[in-house]
Amino acid sequence: MLDSFKAQAYMRIMDTQIHHISFMKMHGLGNDFVVIDSRGRESVMTAELARAMGDRHRGVGYDQLAEITDADKADFHLTFWNSDGSQAGACGNATRCIARHVMVESGKTKLHMITARGDLYALDAGEGNTAVNMGHPLTDWSDVPLASEMDTLSLPIEGAPVATGMGNPHCTFFVDDAEVINLAEFGAEHEHHPLFPERTNVQVASLLGPDHLRMRVWERGVGITLASGSSSCATAVAAARRGLTGRTVQIDLDGGTLLVDWREDGVWMTGATAHVFDGMWRL
Repeated sequence: MLDSFKAQAYMRIMDTQIHHISFMKMHGLGNDFVVIDSRGRESVMTAELARAMGDRHRGVGYDQLAEITDADKADFHLTFWNSDGSQAGACGNATRCIARHVMVESGKTKLHMITARGDLYALDAGEGNTAVNMGHPLTDWSDVPLASEMDTLSLPIEGAPVATGMGNPHCTFFVDDAEVINLAEFGAEHEHHPLFPERTNVQVASLLGPDHLRMRVWERGVGITLASGSSSCATAVAAARRGLTGRTVQIDLDGGTLLVDWREDGVWMTGATAHVFDGMWRL
């Protein structure tokens, strides 16, 4: 019987011969992903394929798609796509899911990955949890990016949200009760706010207790998601900058809980992952 690594190598060979694409379905706290392993071959991804696979009725459905490719100076390279065919610069939960998969496959407990965000590192955190360093937060207006120079700690938008870059732009609103916000309307409205030339992810968060937040997420190019790793990191950074919490925060999302720790070497995010099933996409 083929072991996991040999089986996946076989599937990649078969993909090139019969014009199928093998994929994995994974999720981190309900934030779900299609993962295509293109190591050992050329990239197969296009915006058209991302849209087709992202259709939850006629395709597979996902919050983001991630493609794994070879990297000369790291364990692998990751590229992220949204279901509308646009690319995402970062996806924390997908990074954790793939890191866990490669750890199981390779036996490694530490990984080095390259993304559009830069070099990221993952560790086996024990008890099935995976930790990823999502890098240093970007808090200057030009790095988020915003349309013009301003204080990222209090944007000139009703509610005075905080802007943070985590490889993609984030706009975090601190509210009394995140549960009562009409997120479908609120998120769609602010994703396309003119202050964000590349659109933005939108979070609404409320303080539950010391270093404990409740957060809900609207992701650009996707909509409402059960969880978001980069959004969790951005919200933890925003809360610490506002003085609402310390730098280590528990964040409760619709799909579960993440621990975010803003350290000197970057923002670490730890939580559970799941590999749900494997499939084959007919081209």
